[in-house]
Amino acid sequence: MKPIRGGNSSLQEVNCKIINILSDFVFDDPWSLFFMDVLSSLGYVKVASIRMQGLMLLVFVKHQHIPFIQDIRTNYTRTGLYGYWGNKGGVTIRMSIYGHMVCFMNCHLPAHMENANQRLDDFERILEVQRFEGQSVPVILDHDALFWFGDLNFRIADHGIHFVRETINNLQFSLLWENDQLNLAKKKEAILQGFMEGPLLFKPTYKFDLHSNTYDTRRKKTLFGFNEKKRKPAWTDRILWKLKNVSQVSEEDKKSEEDPVFTVTLKNYISHMCYGISDHKPVTGTFMLQLKPLVSSPLVTLGPIGEWSADEDSLVSFSAVPDFPSSVWDWIGLYKVAFRHIHDYVTFAWVKDNEISCSGNVKQVYINADEIPRGGGKFVLCYYCHNIQSLTGISQPFQIKPAQLLEEKKFLVENFNESDELDRSKWSELASTSS
Repeated sequence: MKPIRGGNSSLQEVNCKIINILSDFVFDDPWSLFFMDVLSSLGYVKVASIRMQGLMLLVFVKHQHIPFIQDIRTNYTRTGLYGYWGNKGGVTIRMSIYGHMVCFMNCHLPAHMENANQRLDDFERILEVQRFEGQSVPVILDHDALFWFGDLNFRIADHGIHFVRETINNLQFSLLWENDQLNLAKKKEAILQGFMEGPLLFKPTYKFDLHSNTYDTRRKKTLFGFNEKKRKPAWTDRILWKLKNVSQVSEEDKKSEEDPVFTVTLKNYISHMCYGISDHKPVTGTFMLQLKPLVSSPLVTLGPIGEWSADEDSLVSFSAVPDFPSSVWDWIGLYKVAFRHIHDYVTFAWVKDNEISCSGNVKQVYINADEIPRGGGKFVLCYYCHNIQSLTGISQPFQIKPAQLLEEKKFLVENFNESDELDRSKWSELASTSS
């Protein structure tokens, strides 16, 4: 069984003014840059992302898993303004992880207490209309594992605001669970059968005054001058998951000698009260995925040939599995060890254009010295397959010697020439003396 370490970040109500959206089409948005800066130093690389107005989803994985993350697809569904506006809806990223199909779905569903049925209708519509390209697993619910999370906006029914707040102050969260709209729906709605969630052992995450841990105290004036009703606290921000084959983690499997093929274990499920930039508190879930790899070897194995120096042209050696779907658009990238995403290479070389030799299944690709960073450092090589749309091989980290400065080279050459002249004159003196 292989434990998988990865992570995803999902955001709702990201600044979605027109100027921000247009800017983010050209450049990475500030949230993506922030997560990449933090996680790259921990060995995580962004392998996929999708944004629909204020709804965003990012997926990061550890270096060692990169060659086994394939068949990456993204999709989105608008449900705001009768399906024409993307302030509400869902974004998804699906991928093959060691041959197992896993889907991540971030949703922002309709607000307000009375819209519980509308939330369920929108969720069902997202599941129905989203289809992924390819023949493997086109439908969301057909994946081996589905993680569903976001601002789902389900509220606490029946109880009044004073009872809810007093119950929260006394940390008696269990008294509110049975009236949570999502818990109620899970008991009777067929579309939610099989979805699991950890216990809600943290305070409801909505609605707080900004930059505080105090529940809604504002008295906004409505259009006609009346005081707006305060929001009742609710667990609007949730993380659930569903396995296609529930028997894989059943009690019978736990007792059997043979390990299950795919298991998901929730390690913790918490909110973070220290953040105050929103009227929601963020929620995180830490899971352990343990699986029997259906794919155990990378499609491409590659590495540097000999020691590399920034002063010299260098060679890369690689080999691919039989029937590898290569293309003229495949390339090999040189990355710093702490690279942030697939296109964060220092330089790259087209495989077909720069291939210089082939011996059986082993091929060599040439990289010009002018393309290698002169400062040297620690790097990795990655093979990008155009037909698979992902990195299919990654090398072990290796060192590149920095380039010698031009003045230093000149000094060494001049010293060598001077010493050579001295040696020649000494030999001439010796020859004349001996004669």
